[in-house]
Amino acid sequence: MKALRDSGAEIAINMIPGSSEQATAFYANACLEAGVAFVNATPIRIASDPEWAKKFEERGVPLIGDDLQDQLGSTILHRNILQLLVARGVKVDKSYQLDVGGGAESLDSHYRGRMRKRQVKTSAISQDLPYEAPLVAGSSDYVPFLKNARESYFYVYGRQFGGAPVVIDIRMEVTDGPNAGPILLDAIRAAKLALKREVGGALESISAYGFKMPPKATTMYKAERWVEEFLLGKRKS
Repeated sequence: MKALRDSGAEIAINMIPGSSEQATAFYANACLEAGVAFVNATPIRIASDPEWAKKFEERGVPLIGDDLQDQLGSTILHRNILQLLVARGVKVDKSYQLDVGGGAESLDSHYRGRMRKRQVKTSAISQDLPYEAPLVAGSSDYVPFLKNARESYFYVYGRQFGGAPVVIDIRMEVTDGPNAGPILLDAIRAAKLALKREVGGALESISAYGFKMPPKATTMYKAERWVEEFLLGKRKS
């Protein structure tokens, strides 16, 4: 905490391994005590935990999270596919998303945080279906030779007009590291704006837009509107 204060830092980003629950809580509390805005990129519940959110609001410290969503990662692509099908009147019967990678996050997800990540990703994509359907999303394996690459596989089965079947089968490959950059920059800008406006607590707009497990979940299109309203001062958080 003293190091944070002495450094003059205004915003801290938590990007430690996703299974480090105690360490994440430690850093969140340090930021809370030091008055430093906290961006939680891990799947540990901080911004989406009402108790943590209340503490940050009472101290007037901005809080953003949880679990960073990449600029073009598997979750955001899957969500947009489902949104498109719903908008075009296709009934989605079932879908899965499986990720394999060679980076540190894939290693941690595979050996320690697989079920947590699966729950978070599945919950995130379910926000875009207005009805219940069997959905599975998450990291399935760690492949060392992929290094900083991540491969994702998507399968969607649905029915269109007259009950005619629709099958979507897609493979996507991205470089993991740079994929987080644009969303983190958006989160930093939002945190800085909240500091200037003296707004504390969980920032619902940017959290819903850039994170898989926000305090208030919504569709991607609505989250974009929330961010615009926040930037224009029409929305508090």
